Amino acid sequence: MEAYTFETERLGMRPAHIEDAAFVLELLNTPKWLSYIGDRKVYTEEDAVQYITSKMLPQFEEKQFGNYIVIRKEDGKKIGCCGLYDREGIEGVDIGFAFLPLYEGKGYGYESASKTMQYGKEVHRITTVSGITVKENIESQRLLEKLGLTFIKMITLSNDTEAVMLYRKTTHHA
Repeated sequence: MEAYTFETERLGMRPAHIEDAAFVLELLNTPKWLSYIGDRKVYTEEDAVQYITSKMLPQFEEKQFGNYIVIRKEDGKKIGCCGLYDREGIEGVDIGFAFLPLYEGKGYGYESASKTMQYGKEVHRITTVSGITVKENIESQRLLEKLGLTFIKMITLSNDTEAVMLYRKTTHHA
């Protein structure tokens, strides 16, 4: 039985680890990831191990939150990722999500992202959540809006040339 950091009725979420390399390799090379997020130059399992080690694990060590692998509890399948990212140039944390094509359109994005935001607020006292997406990614825009984020403006992040849509939601502690 997998140990989850947090879960919903259908999904369990836990930090990415090196054993997820084959899954990360597959996810980062899906057509939507490449079109909407970008080529991360992860072409082999060794590249995926390096990506997990250099991009995913350090934020957990520093902030105690980051990229969570989303696992379907009914069969233990790794179906996507969802996380809170400390991204330069973005106020608060950035909520991000991506799923394998087979698992899109089934509500897993909303289910995992809303639980991730709740976890961030309750455990890490995160009150401002931002989201970024390219104009072409209508599904991502709809999900950000369903999560309660509002479009703010177009921004260009450092080291990027393409402007992205910035969404934000600020909540207060009870």
